[in-house]
Amino acid sequence: MQLKKRKLILFLVSSILLITFTFYGYQICFTPNILVDRESSIILIEKGTTFSQLQSQFIKGEVVNDIVSFSFLARLYDYDQRIRPGRYVLLRNMNNLEAIEVLKAGKQEPVNVTYSYARYVTDVTDRIAKNLAVKPSELTDELNKFALTNQLGFNKDNLLALFIPNTYEIFYDITSEELMDRLIWEYESFWNEERIQKSKVIGLTPVEVSVLASIVQAEMAKEEEAPTIAGLYINRLKKNIALQADPTLVYALGDFTIKRVLNEHKEVESPYNTYKYVGLPPGPINMPQIAMIDAVLNYEKHNYIYMCAREDFSGYHNFSSNLNTHLQNARKYQQALTVEQRKARVAKKSG
Repeated sequence: MQLKKRKLILFLVSSILLITFTFYGYQICFTPNILVDRESSIILIEKGTTFSQLQSQFIKGEVVNDIVSFSFLARLYDYDQRIRPGRYVLLRNMNNLEAIEVLKAGKQEPVNVTYSYARYVTDVTDRIAKNLAVKPSELTDELNKFALTNQLGFNKDNLLALFIPNTYEIFYDITSEELMDRLIWEYESFWNEERIQKSKVIGLTPVEVSVLASIVQAEMAKEEEAPTIAGLYINRLKKNIALQADPTLVYALGDFTIKRVLNEHKEVESPYNTYKYVGLPPGPINMPQIAMIDAVLNYEKHNYIYMCAREDFSGYHNFSSNLNTHLQNARKYQQALTVEQRKARVAKKSG
């Protein structure tokens, strides 16, 4: 009788313990523990982060309700020894198992990196690195090495032409070497056989096309004029006439507040002074948009070699193929400008 009683007690205790552990096991695995009743969140895990540091990060950021249960399960699944850096999205009311599965498998959410305009390479490297683990200096080092060793026509002066404006999905923990490979791949994908053949017909390399496109971009206010302006500059290049593009002077001077180029500006000593030096400058004066590159590749064929802003201040230009007509256009614009300036002075006095 006593033996049966002991067995019954043992069975009951075991059953209670089993139920308790089963319930607790279910709780730590499947009960919502991540961002409970909060918004889904992006979690950045840096390279070299230890499990202890991750625990502190999760506690400080209020990512986990019960850090003990999360830590227990993480150790059980060996995640504490296999932390993978990256950018992860943890969803509202995730359970421990779901979160650990995402983190341990390295199921990152890519970063959308957009660059659409820049004057200098540093503008782009800073923008790219802003949302990635890679440092601007690391990317700059890779670009400098590339400038010395590539066979695509790049050097330190024209590296800005490597960047094709767009939005790219890039993983947060990408290395500078991997990022450099990605940039080259995107560049070569953009410069497909069709575009390369068009550049050959013009007599320019892809890099030179981008340099010219940057000037066209700086000169035009109305995008529909871009092919016409491109054709004008190509005519000048073919005739060995200096481009005389005002935006290149502004770039050479480094003063982007200049609204009107004066004769004194034309004396600046710089390879970007297209009044002094015939041909293209050493590199782009900005990051040309894809539309501008294609405007050069599909330039309008005409006889224009001069252009002047229209006297109606519409942003459009008057184009001409001879100096006399150009001077007439310039005179009309100057007269209209003088009238507008006079009106502005009168309005200022009366105000």
